[in-house]
Amino acid sequence: MQLLDWLILLLPALATLYIGWRAHGLSRGVAGFLTGGRVAGRYVVAVASGEAAMGLISVIALFEKYYQSGFAIGFWQKLGTPVFLLMTLTGFVIYRYRETRVMTLAQFFEVRYSKRFRIFAGVLAFVSGVLNYAIFPAVGARFFIYYTGLPDAIDLAGWTLPLYPLVMAAFLGAALLIVMAGGQLVVMVTDCVQGIFSYLGYALVAVAVFWFFSFDHFAEAMAARPAGRSFINPFDTADLTDFNLLFVFIGIAAGVYNRMSWQGAQGYNAAAINAHEQKMAGVLGTWRGGFQTLMIMLLAIAAYTFMNHPDFTAQAAAVQAELSHRVGGATDATALTLSKQMVVPVAIREFLPVGVVGVFLAVMIFWMVSTDTTYLHSWGSILVQDVILPFRRRPFAEKTQLLLLRLAMVGVTLFAYFFSLLYAQTTYILMYMALTGAIYVGGAGAVIIGGMYWSRGTAPGAWAGMLVGVTCAALGFFLTHSWESIMYPVLASEYPAILGAISTGLATLGQLLPIANWELGPSRFPISGQEILLLTILSSVASYVLVSLATCREPFNLDRMLHRGPYARADEDTGALPVAAEHRRGVLQKFLGFNENYTKGDRVLTWAVFYFTMFHLGVFLVAVASNLLGGFWSDRTWFLYWKYYTVGLSFLVGAVTTVWFTIGGSIDLRRLFKRLRALKVNAADDGRVIEHMNADDYEALKGRQPEAKP
Repeated sequence: MQLLDWLILLLPALATLYIGWRAHGLSRGVAGFLTGGRVAGRYVVAVASGEAAMGLISVIALFEKYYQSGFAIGFWQKLGTPVFLLMTLTGFVIYRYRETRVMTLAQFFEVRYSKRFRIFAGVLAFVSGVLNYAIFPAVGARFFIYYTGLPDAIDLAGWTLPLYPLVMAAFLGAALLIVMAGGQLVVMVTDCVQGIFSYLGYALVAVAVFWFFSFDHFAEAMAARPAGRSFINPFDTADLTDFNLLFVFIGIAAGVYNRMSWQGAQGYNAAAINAHEQKMAGVLGTWRGGFQTLMIMLLAIAAYTFMNHPDFTAQAAAVQAELSHRVGGATDATALTLSKQMVVPVAIREFLPVGVVGVFLAVMIFWMVSTDTTYLHSWGSILVQDVILPFRRRPFAEKTQLLLLRLAMVGVTLFAYFFSLLYAQTTYILMYMALTGAIYVGGAGAVIIGGMYWSRGTAPGAWAGMLVGVTCAALGFFLTHSWESIMYPVLASEYPAILGAISTGLATLGQLLPIANWELGPSRFPISGQEILLLTILSSVASYVLVSLATCREPFNLDRMLHRGPYARADEDTGALPVAAEHRRGVLQKFLGFNENYTKGDRVLTWAVFYFTMFHLGVFLVAVASNLLGGFWSDRTWFLYWKYYTVGLSFLVGAVTTVWFTIGGSIDLRRLFKRLRALKVNAADDGRVIEHMNADDYEALKGRQPEAKP
């Protein structure tokens, strides 16, 4: 790290903080603190939520994945293309969620099911969320120290202080100050500004990779992989254990089932000015990746090449020596996991040029802080809104509720700090996130989708689905973390017959399901976190459906919950066009979610997304058919596919979207500030639910019909 690198990090960070400070005075009321006032446009939501979703820990996790499996496994993820396209264009779940006007998912659970279930779901979401988040500060601080080459300890006034806890405290403190300044509004504004700065950073880093490496370097390094573990050929990945085809298929299924289940960025789910803008933000999100996805993949492949190509043997040895020195030569699971996590960041530092080293650090710090602010806001809000608030018979005073929200965020910060100091991570980040997330999302998906779309879903069904989900997930978490120290030693010494039966069963399953590869050994539980998630999902769905069918006495009024028909709110602009401006819709348009809210620009954007996605699907199908019917492609052919199609097309899309989203996000930010100045605060819009209605809806209905009970 040179002086130029530090300056490049500092200048955009100061600009972001300044704009965030300008926004904090516009956050008013509980709804403003929790949702930003529900007045954000599509570009602000798309850019800011994308920045928050792609946190530093997610990048490190993807580095682990690409470093272990290359881009071959990513080829099969295109199987989910039509599924995710349909969900995006129809606004699956997210559109109806915004129509409910709730501010937390558990608030929706009280509207749809019961107060007790809201509290139970709130507790689960909070516990699962803080456990999931609690390693984020550790990974972020470790990355900062390793990437910058800072020492593990510093001398200060005669005291030797470890740097790791100090760095964690600094970044967590900065994130806490941002979120406490104005809640979701300041979080959203700073995330949007960081996202705009980051677009240029993605492009510079991607270009710098090709300044240092040639495509020949990549081809030679990846072609040297053993059979069955190819980085290039998606038909030669049978021996990959963790990130294999089964991992991909489960990810697609879970992507549908868990649509909006995870509440790490819950404030964004209710931030748009109406349900149509919320959906269109998701449509824009399909283009948002641009250089971002390309940069992450290129850096991981470049790091693998740097560490394994004979042209870089000396530099790779230096990286390995530094990693060995950092972990003190330890060979336990924690030390090995740490080395795998940090090999890509340390290698990146060695091959990026001066200046670009600072650009990448700035992007990573933006990602870290944006995720910290979003998660602190989400889990602190859930604790107050869904665990504490429902017990109240009378509403909190606004100042009291805002104070409790801020105190809860302080508590989440402290927990994450000390958990990160004490917890010894022994598995891949993506596996840890799947395990801890499954505690909540394993059962939540059935409850959310059933509650939004099925009028016969019941509170007992929701309880059954969620309880089965959390039980399966908790059992999986225990087995995974106790396998090496408890379960395997006990089975090996006391019950060898059971261990043999398990081994035989896994081998049989492996033969029946060749896309997976289960290995029974003493160091790791043979079923991955992703596979445990699948078992949890199937059990939860079955429980929800069966119990709901057995207990439903009267269909639920979905129109009232969604503010449709006679229950529409007069004070909310739905974005609907005048009848004369509506366009005729064909069968395909209706299937893709076209409705009365679509402007000409919306139609152009949606068709562009549809045809571009179908083009990708067509290329995928042609490649699969060519290999299955015409003979398998060579590794050289697959490399050319990656070079010209994946990398080349991504560069083109990235160049367009960088300009597009920079302009769109900047304009939308100005519109956001204008709407906030004109926003009227409703004191009853505080997250309470009365007789299965949001408190402000209940008060409004009483005002229209004082003689009738709502």
